[in-house]
Amino acid sequence: MSDIILETSGLTREFSGFVAVDGVDLQVREGTIHALIGPNGAGKTTCFNMLTKFLPPTRGTIRFKGEDITGKRPAQVARLGLARSFQISAVFPHLTAIENVRLALQRARGNSYDFWRSEAVLRRYDEQARDLLNDVGLSGYAGVEAALLSYGRKRALEIATTLALSPTMMLLDEPTAGMAHEDVDRVVQLISRVREGRTILMVEHNLSVVEGLCDKITVLTRGRVLAEGDYGTVSRDPEVIAAYLGTADA
Repeated sequence: MSDIILETSGLTREFSGFVAVDGVDLQVREGTIHALIGPNGAGKTTCFNMLTKFLPPTRGTIRFKGEDITGKRPAQVARLGLARSFQISAVFPHLTAIENVRLALQRARGNSYDFWRSEAVLRRYDEQARDLLNDVGLSGYAGVEAALLSYGRKRALEIATTLALSPTMMLLDEPTAGMAHEDVDRVVQLISRVREGRTILMVEHNLSVVEGLCDKITVLTRGRVLAEGDYGTVSRDPEVIAAYLGTADA
């Protein structure tokens, strides 16, 4: 279908005989927020690592915007417009928020990050960097070192650096992992706010986090697709309930 931006067919990953992801067929529609959820050990992160080319599949294919990317490297798929954040916040702790975003914006310059150049050369990116910080609710923290930000604000900064790459599609790996309740709410609102004009695929453990946020949810357990649909559909599915309550082996 023409509105499918990311698609997998029979995606499988084995580790020394253990099948972590087993024949996953996934279709993500352009302009939607799609969640890949499941209990611990369900194969979510392994699947995500294959989608972003940090891990090669044992079998199966991955297509992005109609192009087979199964054999491509992470940098190649990033240049195609597929950008990823990580479960553990990946920002430069001793750079300020604006400096972190500015480094991501330097992608437009090619391979050179100009670490040896005068800081004045990089000021051309300041206005755009401040706009991105404003988009993620960090307008008042531009000059604050990333190490001094709360965990929730670090994740917001990471999303800002991901947005700086102008991705067609964003992949967010457990964006609310390890957060206090107030930070979870902040990040959920942030994802909702930055979705305009973008496609988002997010890995999540907590079903309640995706309630009201995601257009479609794919539930994995034991490396296989257990259920798929909107929140109402999957939250009432007896097999999903059993998996989350621990009565199914995840």
